Amino acid sequence: MNQVFIAILEGITAFVATNIDDLLILLIFFGQVKEEKIAKNHVIIGTYLGLIILILLSLVGYFGGLIISSKWIGLLGILPIIIGIQQLFNNDSDETELQTISSEYVQPKHDRAILNFFYQLLHPQTYKVALITFANGGDNIGVYVPLFAGSNLLSLLIIIAVFLILKGVWCYLAYRLINNQKFAHVITNYCQQFVPYILIALGLFIFWKNGTFTLINF
Repeated sequence: MNQVFIAILEGITAFVATNIDDLLILLIFFGQVKEEKIAKNHVIIGTYLGLIILILLSLVGYFGGLIISSKWIGLLGILPIIIGIQQLFNNDSDETELQTISSEYVQPKHDRAILNFFYQLLHPQTYKVALITFANGGDNIGVYVPLFAGSNLLSLLIIIAVFLILKGVWCYLAYRLINNQKFAHVITNYCQQFVPYILIALGLFIFWKNGTFTLINF
């Protein structure tokens, strides 16, 4: 029982410490859901996919001693920069396309639920969210690998379960905040115009946070 409690505490501490900025990113994405620029399921599936990739890479490092340097993972920071630039210059066309995508998933047919899930899983918007989540969490691997390495199998499974549960809590909090009338009013009416710049800044922040700039030789 003591071991279970300690593993839960370790999982909560590690997740919160490494995913505060991820909550802010989810707020941005759910703000775009509010504006019907992206489907909610794309955000949820994409952010979970990004977390799972981080966990799998950390497990590779744990079991095989192979760790991908966060400097190279940080190169994925180019993705939010590209998305931000695209939104700056193609805002109208992107909005039309994403509204069409969003309406496609509002009422999925029950008898096609499984097919619909895999269709959303493979959708480019899902991968955009997943890659941004992964890129922003590049430094998480440096925390997860030693945490996993110091755990036995039971503790490891508990910690991973805590991560997956807290990711759902993060999604819930972000979605509830963005659907709060006053909060949503500020986000949708004043902050959405800054989203492209926020994404570009996020990409540069990912470069800096992961030490990716040191790969550039002048």
